Amino acid sequence: MIIVLLAVCLDGSPPAYHLDRGFGHGLRNWIILLSGGAWCRNTTDCLNRSKTDLGSSTLMLPFIFLGIFSKSKRENPDFYNWNKVFVRYCDGGAFTGDIENVDPATNLHFRGARIFDAIIEDLLAKGLKDAKNAILSGGSANGYPAMLYCDHFRSLLHKAHRVKCLVDAGYFIRVKNPLLANVFESIFRDVVTLHGSTKVLPKSCTSRMKPELCFFLENIQRDIKTPFFTVMSAFDSYQVNSIIGSDIGEYIQARNCTESQNNAFKELRSEFLRALPKANDPKQRGAFIDSFNRHTQLELWWNKINATPVYNLTTIKVFGDWYYDRKYSYVIDEHDLPLPVYLYNNGTLKSRG
Repeated sequence: MIIVLLAVCLDGSPPAYHLDRGFGHGLRNWIILLSGGAWCRNTTDCLNRSKTDLGSSTLMLPFIFLGIFSKSKRENPDFYNWNKVFVRYCDGGAFTGDIENVDPATNLHFRGARIFDAIIEDLLAKGLKDAKNAILSGGSANGYPAMLYCDHFRSLLHKAHRVKCLVDAGYFIRVKNPLLANVFESIFRDVVTLHGSTKVLPKSCTSRMKPELCFFLENIQRDIKTPFFTVMSAFDSYQVNSIIGSDIGEYIQARNCTESQNNAFKELRSEFLRALPKANDPKQRGAFIDSFNRHTQLELWWNKINATPVYNLTTIKVFGDWYYDRKYSYVIDEHDLPLPVYLYNNGTLKSRG
């Protein structure tokens, strides 16, 4: 589905989403996933991005619903018959941009916040307004808006019995140790400035600190009233590659990391766990934190073959129980070093990590 409004992608094309209708007792249940894809932080970066499916709806390919979108009751027992929405990411600013003027020299549009509003408005008219159960989720870069807009999303669903939010591998941190690279702060500073994001950031945060610091979930999560769940590896491959080194995955897979690399892993894990919400109220702040070196879990890893257990528990089981109020969990794997992981497709090894 393509939305034609003043909400547009980087290149001015309309934003888009994919909708797979629910059935049976899932007709009034909705899960919305804001797809990931990093950020563009300067004009050159955004111009290049506008020539890809991450910046233009004219270049987007069909989407295959799988993982938490699967219609298989066996693979996806709690959400198989829900209405499923995959929102395409084409603004480069994590759905936070809101600039009216367009530079004719570049024709770049920074209107991600408008995209979010337009798509939710369109979905409300298609049945979301009558939702009984709903989840707003986001992967990678767009774990941030899944939390940022969580309370607003809940306020729109007046008939809903249960509304919660889910962050998948989007809890990037501002490291304090000088031995680690504090890369995300400079990225977020550039994104906020270029996309004009400050106006949509929580004033409860921007009144206390610089706007770019309010792009870190650790600095806004305390003010979110709606329950949310965090799924991520303590050694998330994107975070590890950004903070410790882009080629580090090869050492992890080969299990031959150096002592200094292992020390960096341990420090990163400690800082990551400290940045997460406290574990004293899992009903409001659930979590599943494993140690596998990979990025995002809701699609390719959300099945019985590729699910990665922690204490014989899987994300599929733990999140389902948490969402439906059967059991509230805050699971953290005890490994203090990253574990290699292997992805299988139809019984064949597809990739590592």
